Amino acid sequence: MSTTGSKRPAPVSAARRRTVLDALRRGAVPESGLDLLATGLDRFETALDAELDAVASGGSVFKAVRGEYGSGKTFFTRWLGERAKRRNFAVAEIQISENETPLHKLETVYRRLTERLTTSSFPPSALRPVVDAWFYALEEDALAAGATEEELPGEVEKLLVARLAEVSRHAPSFATALRGYRAALADGDEATAAAVLAWLGGQPHVAASARRTAGVRGDLDHFGALGFLQGLLTVLRDSGHTGLFVVLDEVETLQRVRSDARDKALNALRQLIDEVHSGRFPGLYLVITGTPAFFDGQQGVQRLAPLAQRLATDFTTDPRFDNPRAVQIRLPGFNQESLIGLGATIRDLYAEAAASPERVRVVVDDAYVADLARAVGGALGGKVGVAPRLFLKKLVGDVLDRVDQFDDFDPRQHYRLTVASSELTDVERNLAATVTGGPASADDIDLEL
Repeated sequence: MSTTGSKRPAPVSAARRRTVLDALRRGAVPESGLDLLATGLDRFETALDAELDAVASGGSVFKAVRGEYGSGKTFFTRWLGERAKRRNFAVAEIQISENETPLHKLETVYRRLTERLTTSSFPPSALRPVVDAWFYALEEDALAAGATEEELPGEVEKLLVARLAEVSRHAPSFATALRGYRAALADGDEATAAAVLAWLGGQPHVAASARRTAGVRGDLDHFGALGFLQGLLTVLRDSGHTGLFVVLDEVETLQRVRSDARDKALNALRQLIDEVHSGRFPGLYLVITGTPAFFDGQQGVQRLAPLAQRLATDFTTDPRFDNPRAVQIRLPGFNQESLIGLGATIRDLYAEAAASPERVRVVVDDAYVADLARAVGGALGGKVGVAPRLFLKKLVGDVLDRVDQFDDFDPRQHYRLTVASSELTDVERNLAATVTGGPASADDIDLEL
């Protein structure tokens, strides 16, 4: 997310601008509108767009994104997700965590995927609109082939069987559940239809009566999840979507789980990579994110030699010559210059909708943006790479909002940067502690023995 110059198109709609600024004001990565900020990512665009086009043509891609905390991994994956969505991909972003979404339980990962599934037309969860669109497409295809209204149900069933033939080899219950869903809708039984669709989305504890009606049993398991993912890709393709873009974010959390769970999770990741490369999931673009410590350390990828081999990438050269086509790409993170450039981009975006655009640009000029960037970086122990989130939060919420609303507000006179512990992430808090005299590491803590 480094910024060396703006390529942002003009004009920008009020809704897109508001979405971006509201997120930055909260200290969050915007869910959309990231192209307004994504200057400096040009070197990735050509290779990644080519991969998206290959997936849209029936291929599949696995990508690993590495970067330190604050380097913009979440921003990068959402930016890439927006590019995928413009190509009519469905998108899902999943946070990996030990308690909520353990990676070694692929049935849980699949469930989170369907909960977070979004398209250009529908917010999460878009599973039901996608399935409804699929049945509509089957009906249209049957009618185009000459089926009469009386023949339509039977012809749709034939198409369903044909389209899911490959899926049914691995997960026959996927097609069975779809039939049950459609039958419940035809009978006007909305409760059963919703329950069956929930089961199809991997939800546990679905009413036994609904499962009996649909002809399915039990809950989705680890191995069935891969078959259901295959079925979902088929449904997406036939309902008009070019592919599915999935992000498994914060995979480095695996380093903090029990060793047995970690080993299972690493093996599950190896299995996913192999399945993607085998061609089992046409239309899938799968991305994971993690820190260098996860990819290079003995508590992460290196713990499983086959996985380390699959992710091995040469990063010994100058970052300028990194290969964006490689299985693993690195984000260099921010330096002082790129942080200031990003601040100027946000200032200009804000000014376009301000009551007095020229005043905003004059009062919050490039020199002040630079001063604020240095101050935030200093508050975090000089670690500029971790500063962007807090810097943008302060710039928008503490400075630009006040300049826009109060004619006599001058941040050089009326504002002094304060950083409360409660507004920091754990990483930011640890860095701030080194500035205020706290221990820089475990070795700096005196223990009374």
